[in-house]
Amino acid sequence: MPESGHTWQKAFKAEPIEARHVRLWTAGRVRHPDAPLIANELYVAVLGSGAPVIEMTLSTAGSRIRITAQGSDPLPLIHSHGPGWQIVNGLANLVGLTADECGLWAQLGARR
Repeated sequence: MPESGHTWQKAFKAEPIEARHVRLWTAGRVRHPDAPLIANELYVAVLGSGAPVIEMTLSTAGSRIRITAQGSDPLPLIHSHGPGWQIVNGLANLVGLTADECGLWAQLGARR
């Protein structure tokens, strides 16, 4: 039987003040305690690349949550593997760079 889930997308202006809105938007849609922090770190990493708009996507399937932050240009290495990446990598079950290298994603499962 396939797992059911939901997907939400929202474009945020690429401004530091929007990071707070990303955390609140995430917390209002998924009930995982680490999701807002992970969304924040993904947003900040893409923000640092100079994208004018950052598209945030939250997808659920069963107990899994996938968070994606997508910009318009390929991310420089420092933004895709900088200090925030260590936080994301430590909290998420799986992490990666989007296929077009313009974004980052993290997948959370049930609490470890």
